Amino acid sequence: MSCNRATTVLHGYFDSELDALGAAEFEHHLEQCFDCISALDALESLRSFMNMARLREKAPAQFRKKVLADLRPGRPVVVFPGRTPWRWLAVAAAFLLVAYGSWRVIPIQRGSNYETVLAAEIVDAHLRSLQPGHLTDVVSTDQHTVKPWFDGKLDFSPPVQDFTDQGFPLQGGRIDVVHGRSVAALVYARRKHFVNVFVWPTNEQDAAPRSGSQQGYQWIAWRKGGMEFCAVSDAAPSALEQLQRLFTE
Repeated sequence: MSCNRATTVLHGYFDSELDALGAAEFEHHLEQCFDCISALDALESLRSFMNMARLREKAPAQFRKKVLADLRPGRPVVVFPGRTPWRWLAVAAAFLLVAYGSWRVIPIQRGSNYETVLAAEIVDAHLRSLQPGHLTDVVSTDQHTVKPWFDGKLDFSPPVQDFTDQGFPLQGGRIDVVHGRSVAALVYARRKHFVNVFVWPTNEQDAAPRSGSQQGYQWIAWRKGGMEFCAVSDAAPSALEQLQRLFTE
């Protein structure tokens, strides 16, 4: 990250530790800083992934009884030499750092879990985009304006098309984050609904569409011509299927 706020103020903002003035100043900074936007989206995606992973186990009843008995008033606390709580906290922190680094570097394996995480991420990104001022970075119905806007901002050139005649007028585009990497988000309108189409490159073969729903939103994903696509909206599933066919024709 080239922006020093991505390693300082960002985490305080993400954890709601800034005061009102500091949060407002950082939100103003976010309007112009792609580095901080990408870092913030990555943290939000990680939190969503960790919540879905359900990394919690209920302690067995016998173990709980033993711990509660050891904590009863008047019972001395045994401290093992050289094994201070701070050492265990350091080990736990190191483990979390390694886990976070591995999540950012190692792609999630495909399968049912992959699609579950993918669906959660794109729905989260879609919901963020619906907040005031977040839907588009470039506003235009002209594909010849939207496509060049991505030049230099991504390491690939997303296919941008306008489907006004088919009922999906292009609204613009923006940079977003999926699986910890920057992707293109193309925004279309469908009557009173918005459709986000996330696009990023892939080395995998073309694949037929897979679809589902999450939190009341419909999604459909497919691969075509070295690109992975994932569309999400609260529009009818048939509308997303129609848009997917337009992209692959």
